[in-house]
Amino acid sequence: MIPDASASQAASVDGFADGRDETPNERADRNWAEVLQELRVLQTGTQILTGFLLALAFQLAFVALSQGQRTFYLVLVVLAALSAIVALAPVGLHRVLFARREKNIVVAYGHAALVTALATVGALLVGVVAFVFDIVLGGAAAVTVGVVAGVVVVVLWIAIPVMLRSRGAGA
Repeated sequence: MIPDASASQAASVDGFADGRDETPNERADRNWAEVLQELRVLQTGTQILTGFLLALAFQLAFVALSQGQRTFYLVLVVLAALSAIVALAPVGLHRVLFARREKNIVVAYGHAALVTALATVGALLVGVVAFVFDIVLGGAAAVTVGVVAGVVVVVLWIAIPVMLRSRGAGA
């Protein structure tokens, strides 16, 4: 296959042969904007789940939870807080490094934080669903639904993207 002239030209400008004619700074700006957009989506869902969890402790039925359910609840609250903290970390780094020409560091850090936040949110989602099933139907249903939800998260968030990425690499 003969390389596309525009791809070769783009590679000579910024080292990437993806058809985009952008400088390294433009690429970093675009990548940072993409990371921020993904963080916004993630943060909205996390805030809703966190609000739901925090409201539970003030419900009358909360006193009827077993000690195990209360412990599980507290683990979920910690996961919710951790996911919010990790998802906001790139913003803090950006503020510290603002106007210092370190956008590539911010983008790399943002990517790592986003992947970590996705892992914590995945665990949080699985845990919240299992927690609700535990209260409504009991422990066996909670384990079953938790395992199914965990498999769905792994398939949709990891397995399929990795498969599509590997297919795209050869195209």
